[in-house]
Amino acid sequence: MKKILTLGALILTHSLIQSFTIAQSRPATEGDYYRIVTLPIPEDVKLEVGGLAPMPDGRLAACTRRGEVWIVGNPYMQGSRVPTFTRFASGLHEPLGLMWHPKGYLLCTQRGEVTKLIDNDGDDVADEYRSFYKWPLSGNYHEYSYGPVMLPDGNMVITLNLDWIGFGASLAKWRGWMLKLNDNGEMTPWATGLRSPAGFGVLRDGSIFYTENQGDWVGSGRMTHLEQGDFAGNPAGLRWTSEAGSPLTLKPEDVPSTGKPMHEVAKTVKNLKVPAVWFPHTLMGISTSDIKEDTTNGAFGPFSGQLFVGDQGHSKLMRVALEKVNGEWQGACFPFREGFQSGILRTVWGQDGSLFVGMTNRGWASTGKDPYGIQRLVWTGKTPFEMKTIRSKPDGFEVTFTLPVDRKTAENPDSYGLNSFTYKYHKTYGSPIEDARPVPIRGVIVAADGLSARIVADTTLREGYIHELKAEGIRSASGLSLLHNTGYYTLNAIAPGEKANVPARVVASAAPAHNHADMVARPELASASTKPAPTTGKGKTTATKGSPAAKATAKRVTDQPADWTNGPDQTLTIGTKPGLKFDTEKFEVKAGSRVKLVFNNNDDMLHNCVIVKPGAANAVGNAALRLNLNGPKMQYVPNSPDVLHHTNILQPETAESIYFVAPTEPGDYQFVCTFPGHSSLMQGTLKVVK
Repeated sequence: MKKILTLGALILTHSLIQSFTIAQSRPATEGDYYRIVTLPIPEDVKLEVGGLAPMPDGRLAACTRRGEVWIVGNPYMQGSRVPTFTRFASGLHEPLGLMWHPKGYLLCTQRGEVTKLIDNDGDDVADEYRSFYKWPLSGNYHEYSYGPVMLPDGNMVITLNLDWIGFGASLAKWRGWMLKLNDNGEMTPWATGLRSPAGFGVLRDGSIFYTENQGDWVGSGRMTHLEQGDFAGNPAGLRWTSEAGSPLTLKPEDVPSTGKPMHEVAKTVKNLKVPAVWFPHTLMGISTSDIKEDTTNGAFGPFSGQLFVGDQGHSKLMRVALEKVNGEWQGACFPFREGFQSGILRTVWGQDGSLFVGMTNRGWASTGKDPYGIQRLVWTGKTPFEMKTIRSKPDGFEVTFTLPVDRKTAENPDSYGLNSFTYKYHKTYGSPIEDARPVPIRGVIVAADGLSARIVADTTLREGYIHELKAEGIRSASGLSLLHNTGYYTLNAIAPGEKANVPARVVASAAPAHNHADMVARPELASASTKPAPTTGKGKTTATKGSPAAKATAKRVTDQPADWTNGPDQTLTIGTKPGLKFDTEKFEVKAGSRVKLVFNNNDDMLHNCVIVKPGAANAVGNAALRLNLNGPKMQYVPNSPDVLHHTNILQPETAESIYFVAPTEPGDYQFVCTFPGHSSLMQGTLKVVK
């Protein structure tokens, strides 16, 4: 009797063979599973993408920050493999959103209005620019506007960025809001508390989510589910809650800046909505953007129904697996695909299930070196070995995998590491990692099919905290390591249900062995869970001579040394400017001279200034990226002999002076900002001469 394999069994067998082949040859890479295809763009087309819109005939519309709309023909590069570019509209004011309306026209959101672009004669050039909905402007440079995005009922939503005057402000009506528009251009205020809401999307069930970037009142990137009347956290937009139609009555003065975690403040502040998912700053990305739910029914791989979130600063995509617990959204984020050519702002699904990615980096610099571009992300058909989901359980988490696991490694608690932490909720720009603690693991239960593992914690988990799950020791049944071995789960509520019957572990020390090993392998976690160094009344770190803190602070001297009786020999002043740049590229000092350096951060994001040995800027910047959870506490300055002197990370519109003696050896030393994502672009030369 012949055995007949089901389609599912054939696919699983094929995936296992592919995985085994990769495991036998070399370590797997993201490109083995998801291939990036670059669309060639003519030199005279400056496609700084602000919005993308698929058209029914397979073409792709793109609006640019330079005020144009282009129609891209043959975006799948079939046949001749050459796409075509036709300018459809021009003269718009920095449009950052574009949508094809089912009635046969484009809607484009520019600074002060949503504009209907109509091609009456079918020649691919807009004949009519008609205002669909307008709002007031103050003229502030930070008044970006985004959308529209279609809702299942035919209505649409747009979002309006806050102004920036050294902090987020709502200088014109409805800045910091999400607004709902009907097909007649009539507006209903929907939700506020938004700071820089460049990315938002609507799930198939109608749920609206938006992504937020680190800033004032925003400790780290995050994604929030927005319902009518929600307050997402930044109080500036609350100044308009007395206006007709506002679904809230909350006022800016009702929101305290205590530095307590956001989930704690939400217990006392009406309408405050905590994020469904946090994207830990620099560990996942630095500037979240567009959201797209996988609606491709498997054409994009094994993550159907999950969300893909762009990151502009790190030029990459992240993956999110959501679930509802007690009626509220929460879930996990994972790394997904790096290596895009510029900063990701927009994503849209292609007709073949590939993902189009629209990019720009002018003024918002990115790790991708190109100034702009459009690329397609295509699944190769191979299944990566990944943590597919993390789900809450009453006593821990359940992890599902895309491929069966090796039972020996998966059942071993030492294969995992679990830590929890949070952020401050305050008006200050960003937040350090707060209250980081390891979570002991009691045991692991692996399902019979090898596709899931229940991780039972040996302590009660903390609601409202981000939980980092590392699975570095896990292998697939065919010997593969996980392509990405870390996920971050935002635990707003612990799921109900029965706890697993797992006996307590017998270990030699008080702390479970897997957590001890994790803390040794990742000393930044140990540091993050200890008390910070003592400080003086002025907030400056104190230390005893010869201590590690003393060695660190010797590279940051903020008071003029007592023996400099005649003051410094030279004073240098360095500032910042938009686009991740210092305002000067080169300074010259005499070898061995006494130098005072004044660093002015007049940008709208965090920066530091680190002086390093010749040619060491990139290496020091990369080391700062690897500081992980301990980065904020170390001011993103790695403990490296290449680091000579540094300031702390500075808030926007602040300054700091440091004092140092210039190197005695002449050469081209460097200064660099080591805040993650900045170092590749934000560099200068400190020339030391005899």
